[in-house]
Amino acid sequence: MKKVILIAAAAIMASAGMASAASIDSTQARQAKRIEQGRKTGKITWTEGLKLRAEQNKIKRTEAKYRADGYISRSEYRDLKSMQRKAGKNIAVEKHDSKTRPSWLPRVGL
Repeated sequence: MKKVILIAAAAIMASAGMASAASIDSTQARQAKRIEQGRKTGKITWTEGLKLRAEQNKIKRTEAKYRADGYISRSEYRDLKSMQRKAGKNIAVEKHDSKTRPSWLPRVGL
């Protein structure tokens, strides 16, 4: 009986880890899409885009470091989600500030 409970608990823990990983990955993808959309419309300048992408890369490196042991703990998950919330706010600020690419200037870079 104890074996069954332990196996069930392990399965629940594994599925929770996978769900959190999917949540982190989907947020990363959504934020990358928002940055690219802002770059296409000119609301995010080239230098702002560089800064925002660097922030996204930092989150990816931190996530990879946390996943090195094969599991993301609750505190690590909270840390990643906090970093993503801050990045999301930074994207919104850059998209809605007064800096824009002039419409006559071609889009350059990534």
